Amino acid sequence: MSRSILTLTTDFGSGSPYVAQIKGVILSIHPHAVLVDITHDIAPQDVRQGALVLEDVTPRFPESSIHVAVVDPGVGTDRRVLAAEIGRRYYIAPDNGLLGRLIGRDPDARVMALTKREYWLSAVSATFHGRDILAPVAAHLSLGTALEELGEAWDQPVQVSWPEAVVEKNRLQGEIIAIDTFGNLISNITQDLIAATRAPDAATVHCGGRTISGIVATYGQRPPGTPIALVGSSNRLEIAVVNGNAAVELRAQVGEAVSVILPS
Repeated sequence: MSRSILTLTTDFGSGSPYVAQIKGVILSIHPHAVLVDITHDIAPQDVRQGALVLEDVTPRFPESSIHVAVVDPGVGTDRRVLAAEIGRRYYIAPDNGLLGRLIGRDPDARVMALTKREYWLSAVSATFHGRDILAPVAAHLSLGTALEELGEAWDQPVQVSWPEAVVEKNRLQGEIIAIDTFGNLISNITQDLIAATRAPDAATVHCGGRTISGIVATYGQRPPGTPIALVGSSNRLEIAVVNGNAAVELRAQVGEAVSVILPS
């Protein structure tokens, strides 16, 4: 069975020639592969950001699509490289936590540690496993190679610790876990937690030394330049500035505390 859609997520940077090398390897093995760039602008070595992007984006792709992620600060060490079937999609990534959240949410996930060198390039660089291991494995998988042929079953994938929002009396306490290209601050406070408050319009949100009254539905509900809180497309609470950049305006970074104070 052919699985022709392959996506790439890396921290190589836009326009990097390393991306082209990965694509060249895949196309040399499967010339009709459909290659889609999710992003190459993951912050260098930021495994958490890469994991979050995979979680948010890859479920939007068709079943049987293949998702290659190369954010690999441990390249060349004894860390494993994994191939997995999760939610009827396939993933290939170093075993450093990139797939941890996805695997943890799918009790039926199948995970293999890549050991069959016949599916790798003949020469493997110690510093570019994305090109020499992940890319050729992805190409062979896309041509119908069975997951089980690629290696050995592995049941202890690396998990990266993630901050969880805390529910307190009259308060939701969380933090910023990502900043998007618009400068919107994305928190770990989920839509479900906010919906359970039953009074989001009456809540106040505190972040970066600012107090924001109410949680609105969309950006256009407030004038330009106004800081707002809303639930974004990832179903997480976001802090934004209408037609502006909240990260700059609030001088906030990943890890910044966010509080939602609820009416008594």
